[in-house]
Amino acid sequence: MKTLIVGVGGMTNGGKSTLSKSLQQQIPNSCIIAQDSYFKDDSVVPVDSNGFKQYDMLDALHMDTMMTEVDSWRKDPESFLRQRGLNSERKTLSLDKDVCVLIVEGFLIFNYRPLNELFDKRYFMEIPYDVCKKRRSSRTYEPPDPPGYFDGHVWPMYLQNRQEMEDITSDIVFLDGLKPREELLAAVYRDVIYEIERLREKD
Repeated sequence: MKTLIVGVGGMTNGGKSTLSKSLQQQIPNSCIIAQDSYFKDDSVVPVDSNGFKQYDMLDALHMDTMMTEVDSWRKDPESFLRQRGLNSERKTLSLDKDVCVLIVEGFLIFNYRPLNELFDKRYFMEIPYDVCKKRRSSRTYEPPDPPGYFDGHVWPMYLQNRQEMEDITSDIVFLDGLKPREELLAAVYRDVIYEIERLREKD
C-alpha cells in the first residue's frame, strides 16, 4: 500500500478547512486529520501579559496525540479508516485504488518539525489582514475572542509563526485565498493527482 501525505496550512479563516474537505471529496482513498481537534483544555492554555489566551502556539495543542494519529494512519491506512468508522472517498479515478492519501489540515502544521518532515506536498492558504480580520469577527468561537484579541494576539502570532514556518521549510506552495474556491481546488487537485500517478509508476 502506497501513501501520500498532503499538508494544507494557512492563517485563521484563510479557507484551509474548506479546501481540505473539498479535496477529500475528490481524492480517492483519502481522509483528513485536522489540527483544531487537538487543542488543550482552555484551563491550561497560557495567558500573556495582556491577558490574552495563547491559542496560536504549539504549546496550546496536544501535538503528541496528533502525531500518534498520523503515525497510526501511516502504519495501516485502511485499518485507521475502519477503526474510526470513516469511509475513504473512491471517486473519479480507479487508477489510485492502491494509493491512500492523508490530508493534514491546520494553522501550525508546518511549524512542528516532526510533522512537517512527513509531508509529501505542502500548501498554505493566505489572505490579506483586512479580509482575515473581517472573517474572524464574523465567526463565533468558544471561548469568544475578547476585545482587541485579533490585533493584540492573533495577527502578531500569525506573522511570528509564518516567519518560523519559512525558516523551517521552503517547499511550500502559497495559495491566494481570495481566488474562487473552485479554482484553488482544481489547482491542488491536479497537483495531488499528479503525485498519485507518479507513485503508481514506482513499481
